[in-house]
Amino acid sequence: MSTFKITFIGAGSIGFTRGLLRDLLAVKEFSQIEIAFTDINENNLEMVRALCQRDIDQNGLNITISATTDRREALQNAKNVICTIRVGGLEAFSTDIDIPLKYGIDQCVGDTLCAGGIMYGQRGIAEMLSICSDIREVARQDVLLLNYANPMAMLTWACNQYGGVRTIGLCHGVQGGHHQIADVFGLEKKDVDIICAGINHQTWYIQIKHNGKDLTKDLLEAFEKHPDYSRTEKVRIDMLRRFGYYSTESNGHLSEYVPWYRKREEEINDWIDLSSWINGETGGYLRVCTEGRNWFETDFPNWMKNDPMIFSEENRGEEHGSYIIEALETGRVYRGHFNVKNEGIITNLPSDAIIEAPGYVDRNGISMPMVGDLPLGPAAVCTASISVQRLAVEAAVSGDDQLLRQAFMMDPLIGAVCNPKEIWQLVDEMLVAGEKWLPQYKDAIAKAKHRLANEPLLPTRDYKGAARLKVKSIEEMALDKQEANRNAGESDKGKVRI
Repeated sequence: MSTFKITFIGAGSIGFTRGLLRDLLAVKEFSQIEIAFTDINENNLEMVRALCQRDIDQNGLNITISATTDRREALQNAKNVICTIRVGGLEAFSTDIDIPLKYGIDQCVGDTLCAGGIMYGQRGIAEMLSICSDIREVARQDVLLLNYANPMAMLTWACNQYGGVRTIGLCHGVQGGHHQIADVFGLEKKDVDIICAGINHQTWYIQIKHNGKDLTKDLLEAFEKHPDYSRTEKVRIDMLRRFGYYSTESNGHLSEYVPWYRKREEEINDWIDLSSWINGETGGYLRVCTEGRNWFETDFPNWMKNDPMIFSEENRGEEHGSYIIEALETGRVYRGHFNVKNEGIITNLPSDAIIEAPGYVDRNGISMPMVGDLPLGPAAVCTASISVQRLAVEAAVSGDDQLLRQAFMMDPLIGAVCNPKEIWQLVDEMLVAGEKWLPQYKDAIAKAKHRLANEPLLPTRDYKGAARLKVKSIEEMALDKQEANRNAGESDKGKVRI
């Protein structure tokens, strides 16, 4: 039996924390591990602790969760750290969506690239480096940080380059697209072999095989004929049509990473679908996160009355975290897709970038085979994003707002919508709005405040977006409790830390 310690940072995110814990405790060798939760929101932390402890007790395990707002206490002697933070919570998230809209920048998610993703990274990197400092001082020397927080590549880049902590970034995008690919061919996911490589949220299925037959060239026709995906994944299908390969991320996500699909208000609805927020709704993820938080806080007593999660192999999810820890501890080999420093894995992407590529894990550690070159088109798309990421990371670490502005300039969608003067004013507004989460920009924020108060301002718009929906009230959500519960569990896959 293994008796090591796992610490969850940002544990107040109900769906993610609870699901990852279920996956971990489905491993029979982990029945005596130590679990610590930490979060800055004491109320959320206690609700999640109570629900997860109920699950543990009902599964007959003798594990007591330690929950504390003292991060260093939670990290003491930890061997594995799972990070699911969202610095600034929904308050900051709303500024990531609403301020860019004034300049015509219409985002669906805003957590990876574009204006929202860059500013999310500025807040998150400062906090991640503080977390890394605590880990170095109080956790075990062989500690592994498993980062689920977005923007995945930027935060993982900062932790590895500046945090001094071995960090692996984890996401579920590859698994989701793998299911879709199997579906369009009428096959089971387990029967479809893939090679998928690129950068997080822009990873490309560069090889698809079934029983040794290469299906890669048949994928476009299969997606175009699919009754649902042909309607809900129009951006991804168009990228497949023009670049030759399917990308991992959802229609809404992908549409805000590139310059072509959200730059003209009158064309946005041609590329999205409002049957689900993830297909491109303006501010869609902010809406569902807000609804999910409100519903969970209101309906929590009923969650405690519902059946507990069952810790069993058949109930495990597809998130990589538990399988990596299992492989490291037991030697059972696990194959997945991980975010790591490139260092020659993908030979035509920069060596310092964080790439997402196939790897395997056993007692020897995490091994990443060399992929080689990406096809030129997908590599070009990734390289444009990497340039934004590098500028954003260096800006966040140094507090250099000139680098931050350059990251905004180089972002594909921002550059398609705004001119340089607009970008400079936009950055001023976003710095001022995020002041309490951006200590590294103290001097730059003071200057931005002065400019906004004393210099002539460019006109902005009262623009709500091409496809923004109203946040549902508790009464409206109560009309479909099953949907509200599902939303509350899934919405914090964005790791909202309130």
